[in-house]
Amino acid sequence: MIETKKDQETCVLVGLVTKSQRKEHLEEYLDELEFLAKTADAHCLARFTQSLEHPDNKTFVGKGKLEEIREFCHDRKIDMVIFDDELSPTQLRNIEREIKDVKVLDRSNLILDIFASRARTAHAKTQVELAQYQYLLPRLTNMWTHLQKQKGGIGMKGPGEKEIETDRRIIRDKISALKKDLAQIDKQKATQRGNRGAMVRVALVGYTNVGKSTLMNILAKSKVMAENKLFATLDTTVRKVVLQNLPFLLSDTVGFIRKLPHQLIESFKSTLDETRESDILVHVVDVSHPNFEDQMATVSDTLNDIGSGTKPTIVVFNKIDALEFPNPDDVEPNFDEDNPTIFNLEDLKRTWMAKHSDLEVVFISAQERTNLEELRDVLYEKVKVIHQERYPYNNFLY
Repeated sequence: MIETKKDQETCVLVGLVTKSQRKEHLEEYLDELEFLAKTADAHCLARFTQSLEHPDNKTFVGKGKLEEIREFCHDRKIDMVIFDDELSPTQLRNIEREIKDVKVLDRSNLILDIFASRARTAHAKTQVELAQYQYLLPRLTNMWTHLQKQKGGIGMKGPGEKEIETDRRIIRDKISALKKDLAQIDKQKATQRGNRGAMVRVALVGYTNVGKSTLMNILAKSKVMAENKLFATLDTTVRKVVLQNLPFLLSDTVGFIRKLPHQLIESFKSTLDETRESDILVHVVDVSHPNFEDQMATVSDTLNDIGSGTKPTIVVFNKIDALEFPNPDDVEPNFDEDNPTIFNLEDLKRTWMAKHSDLEVVFISAQERTNLEELRDVLYEKVKVIHQERYPYNNFLY
């Protein structure tokens, strides 16, 4: 068995194969859930899957599977069980009653915990705290006993452990107060965006952990935190960028993810305003991810939901340095005899990825600084078109 850090919590993951969620999709979702757990500094020791037509209303996975999970957790002294889907208050209560003395989290609770640990500014902290209280409210009855047994750790950050003695009325009052605070902060943010004038605005969007912050640091020559963890960036960062004497504003936004808790979507609407009000989107994609097409679809669906789906967009396929050799049916690459798994940019430009839509497509590696000049050129041309329309008398800049 792999040794864990002395103070690192251990966990097992649980997911369902259903009519709407095939086994191969579940494996990918559990991979992502394990990455979320790792981001929260937990070590995954096992996975449990169950095939049902739909989740069991009482225990999510059924009584027999739940007993199997309980025995494993007690034998191995596991700290927590994490479910890949959001549990209803009834399911959560029944599962905790059956497993006993083991923390039970669902995907939403885990994501909220990560957001709580990564929130730095007053804006992000208020957004996360509001989402946590909204998640807590319907689960308040059983959260009391649950939180009395557990002392800190993953899933326990934020308002939960401080509000054991509260009732629903106090929670609702707190939600109301946080909404007022958030409305005031949003108003200030809107004023800040208005004060930026009519400069062309470009927003980096994409799935979480695809390299947006790394690209932001390169283009803007800034020092935005970038690391190989999910949700490294919560607050929207805006920097002024100048390409060939042409200035514009570049923003780095929070990454999207599947099954993002609806409480967070509501709370982070103001953060998404930066995307809604941008002139150009740069959709960054981790092309080395085995299911990057699904991630692209998730981002596109979210952009459509917030009314940004028709904006001028550049698709940037990042991390080409980590891309495995393509399907021979897709392209006939020029083999490098010394390293046959590497292929050049011209090979990539002949793949279906380069022609998947009418959008501009650029292949880069932000980490290795590969093909960034082409990206700058494409971005410059896009910004120039809008700048010329907005400032027809500033042609001396081009």
